[in-house]
Amino acid sequence: MADRTFAEAGADLELVGIHKRFPGFTAIEDLDLVIPAGSFFALLGPSGCGKTTTLRLVAGLEQPTAGRILIGGKDVTNVKSFKRPVNTVFQSYALFPHMTVLENVAFGLRRRRIDNPLVKAHEALRLVELDHLASRRPQQLSGGQQQRVALARAIVNRPALLLLDEPLGALDLKLRRQMQSELKTIQDEVGLTFLHVTHDQEEAMTMADTVAVMNKGEIEQMGAPEELYELPKTAFVANFLGQSNLFTGKVTSSSGNSIVVDVAGVKIEVPKDRAQRHTGDVTIGVRPEKLMLTTEAPKPTPGRNVLGPGRVMDVSFSGVSTQYLIAIPGIGPVSVFAQNMVFGPVVHEGAEVWVSWTVDHGFGLVDEPEAAPRFAPDADTAAIATQTRKDLLTEIEEA
Repeated sequence: MADRTFAEAGADLELVGIHKRFPGFTAIEDLDLVIPAGSFFALLGPSGCGKTTTLRLVAGLEQPTAGRILIGGKDVTNVKSFKRPVNTVFQSYALFPHMTVLENVAFGLRRRRIDNPLVKAHEALRLVELDHLASRRPQQLSGGQQQRVALARAIVNRPALLLLDEPLGALDLKLRRQMQSELKTIQDEVGLTFLHVTHDQEEAMTMADTVAVMNKGEIEQMGAPEELYELPKTAFVANFLGQSNLFTGKVTSSSGNSIVVDVAGVKIEVPKDRAQRHTGDVTIGVRPEKLMLTTEAPKPTPGRNVLGPGRVMDVSFSGVSTQYLIAIPGIGPVSVFAQNMVFGPVVHEGAEVWVSWTVDHGFGLVDEPEAAPRFAPDADTAAIATQTRKDLLTEIEEA
């Protein structure tokens, strides 16, 4: 490796005040982030949220407009990509077709003139359980096997930080789930710091110790997967990480442990410690799988919220569960996920139903009723033209 001072067990990553602006738009706005050494960290978000730009900044493939990048406490902001203790596994594995699997894995070691490259390559292949295919060419392997070879090639150099850019995106669903488990196992064994960039919610929650949900260049919420799912703080997190039923209303009363929100004339109770705001107009929610569906009005019970009656608008079978879409007058559509314990749906379209849930399953968001844009778009054509001209002049001078 270019820098042997980094711990073999991985190093922490710190982003301080990172700002990245491209001609015409801002990709990252004032990002601060600390990833502890040896952790499996997932950066989750939709296309265009800035997650891949963040990864490219850490890899040294882009330069930040402002801010610093530290790996293992060392400032690498202005360090060239090939000199950083970082390796990347991309969605496209980029294996050399004319080389064997063993030669592909050993290639980087030989370039760096590391001792015993073939011995170390065999060790890496044994870790991903592919040493028995060391003499094959990439085209003789399945997609999952090629992904493992790419991973072995990345970890054989013992980088302080391993970047994973949608590495499982090209695999089918069954193989992707298998590789999720295997990637986590490999990370536990090698102890490196993994930064995984993905838009797949299940992938992030399955593998990562910590998940950061990114939106419009900023991290909206960060924490353990279970914490983010069970207690989202914003509407974006609530709807991007799974699905949520969200309701807006005014807080009508507040006791020692809970608040009561008036939603279209219905009183809904939410625990205070699960609500971000306790006065005024608020948005509250509950996950679809937390709801119970009944064909008769439930008896009023302390600690339980009830909505209805409503009409079943749609019934969708998805394998492990059936999704019911309920239209409730004054409130709108409500989704219910019911586990398939019996053959066929519990109720059919047009049926009159009620939904209820335990008060402890609700949550309250921090969002204002109408949140202002985070930063104004920069679509000034003059700014774009100026930047393009500057880049062109720089290329001419370098040539």
